[in-house]
Amino acid sequence: MARLDTSPAARLKSEAGTTLIETMVATAILLILMAGLLGMAAIATSITENQGHLSARTTEYAVDKMEQLLDLTYGDTQSNTTVFPSTNSAGTGLAVGGSSDPAAPVVGYADYLDSNGNMLCTVAAPCAGPPLTWYYKRVWQISIPSANLKQITVTTIVKRAVGGAMVSRATVSALKTNCTTGC
Repeated sequence: MARLDTSPAARLKSEAGTTLIETMVATAILLILMAGLLGMAAIATSITENQGHLSARTTEYAVDKMEQLLDLTYGDTQSNTTVFPSTNSAGTGLAVGGSSDPAAPVVGYADYLDSNGNMLCTVAAPCAGPPLTWYYKRVWQISIPSANLKQITVTTIVKRAVGGAMVSRATVSALKTNCTTGC
């Protein structure tokens, strides 16, 4: 059986390791891979925020407004739903009018929410125009496509998207009838 040399000089010669050049090459390869993955991470974050979070919230806020409007009676033309809480006067209720184009909001048929979804216009502090701090804008239109039938269309947009993506927008539409008997 061969005997191992355990002298300090023999141990130094037998210890094989990585050289500085090998370490630098490995580090450079890792940095290049990480730089490629960082771009993918930024894109994934932007898509998740815009198509997941902001799109879901614009849809939720459009549906919330639709539920509020559908709760009004067919002939209500005075409830103010642009403030919170709603009032029974000084509003448009389900009167024909408004616009479903967020770029052209009509007074009485638009309201504004902050980034947490809280209405910015209140009975105590009504909005004369769009508040500077708005993050979500809701507009709605009431039309009469036929007798005893009103069509309500609500559109919600977000002020800005993340990473230069297209702004999230949601539109919902419903019909409300005044037919009390089997029309």
